[in-house]
Amino acid sequence: MNIIYEEGHVVTQEILDKMTQAATRAVELEDLEADRCEISVTFVDMEEIHALNKEYRDVDSPTDVLSFPQFADLEEEIPEVGEICLGDVVICKEKAEQQAEEFGHSFEREIIYLFVHSVLHLLGYDHMEEDEKACMRAREEEIMEHLGVLR
Repeated sequence: MNIIYEEGHVVTQEILDKMTQAATRAVELEDLEADRCEISVTFVDMEEIHALNKEYRDVDSPTDVLSFPQFADLEEEIPEVGEICLGDVVICKEKAEQQAEEFGHSFEREIIYLFVHSVLHLLGYDHMEEDEKACMRAREEEIMEHLGVLR
């Protein structure tokens, strides 16, 4: 699994390692070869994620994480050979810190959860309908449990 972090990332190496493990597990559960997959990750501040959320989702407020999938449908578009660039993940560290405090768990757990959630979006998961939401939540929990990062 190749994860490209924008220079100046703001989390510990331990968190980065867990993120790599999470992405590897997520793509393997989708029967993709982890060594062919690539994801770009950028950590931004509240102001930047607010601007991105407004520009790309037309939502005029900050959010915790944004996903920019490379493929609309992995099953139809995935290349048979070579690298599979799944897309980009943008995480707001400040929002993650706020939510960790609000939910009463660690910053590490919140960052990893947001990343897992976003990777699943890159893999085609969504949570707009109740059945989709249940499926996505189950997969998130499966990956988090695999990592040993529990509530």
